Amino acid sequence: MQTRISVPHVLLIWYVVWWSLLAIAPLDRKDWALENALALVLVGTLIATHRRFRFSSLSYLLITLFMTLHAVGAHYTYAEVPLGFWLKDILSLSRNPFDRIVHFAFGFLLVYPLKELLVRTGHVRGFWAVYLPISGTLAQSGLFEVVEAIVAQLVSPDLGAAYLGTQGDEWDAQKDMAAALGGAVLMTILVRLFPHTFRI
Repeated sequence: MQTRISVPHVLLIWYVVWWSLLAIAPLDRKDWALENALALVLVGTLIATHRRFRFSSLSYLLITLFMTLHAVGAHYTYAEVPLGFWLKDILSLSRNPFDRIVHFAFGFLLVYPLKELLVRTGHVRGFWAVYLPISGTLAQSGLFEVVEAIVAQLVSPDLGAAYLGTQGDEWDAQKDMAAALGGAVLMTILVRLFPHTFRI
C-alpha cells in the first residue's frame, strides 16, 4: 500500500531540517533558546491538534514561512541578521530592519490562518471575518511584546537587550506592532481581491 505524504508533512520536514541546521552554533545560545521557546510551543500545538482541526495547505504554508524567518532571527539574534545589514546598507537605513520585516511578516502571514480558524470554528462572517482576524493578530503581537519585556526583566541586561532587539529605539515595540498591523491589513486586502486563491 502506497503511503501518501501530505503538504503539512512536507512542510514539517522542511521546518525540522531548517531549524536543526540553524540550531548549530547560533550567535547567542541563550538568546536562541529564549527565541525558540514560543516557536516550539506553536509547532507542538499544531501537531497535537492536527487531527481535531486541520488547517488548509495554504495556511500551513504561511505558518511555515513565518517560522522559517523566525528561525533565522533566532540563529543570528534579530539585530545581527546578515540580510538585514545588507538591506541597511542598500537602503541607507539607521538600523538592521530584519526584526521589523519579521513583525510585518507576522501580521501578513498569520492573519489568514487566524481568519480560517475563526471562520471554520466560530462561523464568523461579514465584517467580523475581517475585523477579528486583524484585531486578533494585533493582540497577539502586543502580547508577544509584553512577554518579551517580562523576559528581559528576568534575565541579564545584555541578554534582555539581544532578545528585545530594540537597537536603541524606545518606540521599538509600538513600531513592531504597527508593522504587524500593516502586514495583517495588506493580507486582508489581498484576500478580498483574490477570493478564489484565499478560499476558506
